[in-house]
Amino acid sequence: MKVLFASAEVAPFSKAGGLADVVGSLPKYLEKDAEIAIFTPFHGMIDADKYGIKELENSEIWLTFGGMGHKFRLFMCKLPSTNINVFFVHNDWYFTCFKEVYPKWLDTRYEHERYIAFSLATLEYAKLLNFRADVIHSNDWHTAMIPVYLHSNYRFDEFWKNTKNVFEIHNLAYQGVWFEDVLDFANMRKDIVYNEWGVEHYGKVNWMKGAINYSDKVVAVSPTYSREILTGEYGEGMDYTLRMNQHKLCGILNGIDYDVFNPKTDKSIAKNFDVNSLKDKEKNKKAVCEAFSLEYNPKRPLYVMVSRLVSQKGIDLIRDVEGELKNVDADFVFLGSGDKDYENLLIWLSNNSANIRAYVGYDAKLANQIYAGADFYLMPSAFEPCGLSQLIAMKYGALPVVRATGGLEDTVTGYPLDNSTGFKFWRYDGWDMMQAIYCSMNVFKDKYTLNAMRKSAMEADFSWKRSSAVYLDLYRSLAS
Repeated sequence: MKVLFASAEVAPFSKAGGLADVVGSLPKYLEKDAEIAIFTPFHGMIDADKYGIKELENSEIWLTFGGMGHKFRLFMCKLPSTNINVFFVHNDWYFTCFKEVYPKWLDTRYEHERYIAFSLATLEYAKLLNFRADVIHSNDWHTAMIPVYLHSNYRFDEFWKNTKNVFEIHNLAYQGVWFEDVLDFANMRKDIVYNEWGVEHYGKVNWMKGAINYSDKVVAVSPTYSREILTGEYGEGMDYTLRMNQHKLCGILNGIDYDVFNPKTDKSIAKNFDVNSLKDKEKNKKAVCEAFSLEYNPKRPLYVMVSRLVSQKGIDLIRDVEGELKNVDADFVFLGSGDKDYENLLIWLSNNSANIRAYVGYDAKLANQIYAGADFYLMPSAFEPCGLSQLIAMKYGALPVVRATGGLEDTVTGYPLDNSTGFKFWRYDGWDMMQAIYCSMNVFKDKYTLNAMRKSAMEADFSWKRSSAVYLDLYRSLAS
């Protein structure tokens, strides 16, 4: 069985969020049972020398979009520690000219052009490589064009006639919406795809809607999220389309790669530890406090948050209770970047609070150090398709304080249940979040309960081994 993954980002080569971790990890666990190929854009920040990325011979092709020819080249290397081929679609006009996966302030039309070009180039290169996939696994709106292309432009192509489509929704909030003229740029026939059963959504093109309608299976990244998005509250205007396609919707919980996120082997943290050496976690806490100019006090809990700074992540709740946070007997460290309003909020708090510090930006090593040193991990999301941060935090012995939504509901066992791994609150409200924080502060004083919860969290199994078996069954059911 052959499976083709298409994604805007793939760890460790390029990363802006959890999507990269998923596409960089899941294929490793499918390798024994399927032949995998991963296609991703050759972004400008990708270090070709570091990963041994080489151009394939005679890889140059020209594709025409909007009446203009574009040159593409194809590069390749192996996914680290595997025999899986990762193919990088090279184009100077759309990808290598940027040092970010998703450049800020980019014109929306241009952003659509980038991923239309990538999606079509992926299909053309797969044909040239004779990689006749049984299943194409597309991810989020950036590759949602692939099922649409296969339904329209390639509907009578012998090469793709037996290929099935799996479309994965990592975040329904980002759907890829633009005016219908973008179909002319994509060379798609409007009479086939531009209707309410295709990509048309309230008078505009919606790529995610097209992928949902034209894919054979639609996967949400957690069981609870797969149910939530069928409702008006979480459906982002796509709920009626999802309900119409409910027969092919399923929820499969994301996992994390414990070869990458493991406090016992992580070389970036101050002191390695595991469930049998929890006392060494305190050395990491001391290192984090020193790095952020906080007075280290083992009797004060350290709360952290490593996140994109967007409204989804609950930063508004931090703003609502900023006065209270500044006066509680605890320390807070924030790491992330995103909306300028939220960045400025955290910078202001960092400059005007004795117990709050922030690093605006992203540093993978620093993130792991923060996980390792934290007592508690804040994740007060307005919605959360799955979330990987809480899984990483638990592995590092940082107990999550979360709003019980989406994947957070599925992965965190709230105190005081048996084998509790964290703390939950339900209303999207700053006061409710503070009650969960106060509850965790009380548990922090009870070292027996605290360590028992830490061990439960660190021993919880959210590896890809379990979830990959579900994906494999899904692929086999389509390919049979």
